[in-house]
Amino acid sequence: MEISAAGRLEVRITTADVGKRVSVRCLRQPVVTGGRFTDTVGVLTSWDQGVLVITRKSGETVRIPESALVAGKVVPAAPARRRGPAASYEELARVAARAWPPVESARLGEWELRAASGFTRRANSVLPLGDPGMPLDEALGTVRRWYGERGLPARVQTATGAEGTEELLCAELERRGWVREVTAELWTGALAPVADRAEGAGVLLSRTADEAWLARYQRKGVPEAALQVLGGGPSVWFATVPGETAPAAIGRCVVDGRWAVFGAVEVDPAERRRGLATIVMAALAGRALDEGASAACLQVETDNTAARAMYAGMGFAAHHVYHHYREPAGAGPERY
Repeated sequence: MEISAAGRLEVRITTADVGKRVSVRCLRQPVVTGGRFTDTVGVLTSWDQGVLVITRKSGETVRIPESALVAGKVVPAAPARRRGPAASYEELARVAARAWPPVESARLGEWELRAASGFTRRANSVLPLGDPGMPLDEALGTVRRWYGERGLPARVQTATGAEGTEELLCAELERRGWVREVTAELWTGALAPVADRAEGAGVLLSRTADEAWLARYQRKGVPEAALQVLGGGPSVWFATVPGETAPAAIGRCVVDGRWAVFGAVEVDPAERRRGLATIVMAALAGRALDEGASAACLQVETDNTAARAMYAGMGFAAHHVYHHYREPAGAGPERY
C-alpha cells in the first residue's frame, strides 16, 4: 500500500488509471468493531458513479465503493513466470486456436469469429486479439448476427491473468449482461520431460482418428464438424492404447513450430490409475520432439482436479485463465 512520509495510508489512484494494474486496501463491508481491511490486486476495469471494479487474475470482478477506499496505488505488471517456457498470451492464444480450428471463420478487425456447427465452445466463439475496428456495442451486434445466421448462440472467449489479456473486455461483457459459462486455464511446460516420463510402448500413433478412437472420445457433437476440427491443425497426431474391445486410452497432439499442443486425453474408467494417460502423452511428446518442438501446452478446466494434479506432476504450470461468455438471453442484435 502507498504510505506517505508521515506514515499515513494514501489513495494514489484516480479514474485516469482505469486499465492499469492496481493494489487497493478498503474497509470490509460491513465495517466491524476495531476496523478490518481487505486488499485487492488486479486491473482497474472501471470507476463509475462512486464504485471501482477490479478484475483479478482469476477473472473474478470485485466491486468496491469509493467511500471504503483506504489506500491504493498503481503496481507493475505481474512478474514473469519462472516455470515453463516463456511465451506471450497472444502467441499461446494463436497456437491454441490453430490446434483446434473451426470449420468456418470470419474476420472482424482483429477479432476472429469461429463456428463449427456447435462442436465445442472453443471452435464456436469469438477470439478477440485486438481491436474489432468499430465501437464495442456495434462489434457485439455484428457478432450476434453472424452467429444467429448459423443458428448458434454468440460466445466470446476472453482471458485474464497474463500480460496482454482482456480484463477490460471481461468487465465490459459483464456490464452488458453476457454470462460467463466456463472458466479454464492454459498450462505450459517443457516438452522433453513429458517424453521422458515413459517409453510410450504399446501406443499406436496415426495421422487420422479412426472409429475406435472416436468411440473412446467423450465429447458429443455434429460428426462432420467434429472430424474437421479434430483433424485440423499444422501437424496432427492421434494416439491409441488398444484395449480388449475398445481403446484403453487415447490422446491428440498438434505440433506447431516450437509448440506441442495436447488435448483429448481420455482413459477408459475401468483402466484408470495405470498411468495410461502419461504413456499416451509421452508417446505424443516423443513424436513432437522428432518434429522439432520443444515446448508444450494444454487446456484444462478449473474443476478438473485429477487432470490438474497429473499435469502439475509432469511439470506443467498455469499460464493464464480464459473464459467463455455467452450472449444475454432474450436480447436481439438490435440492442446494440
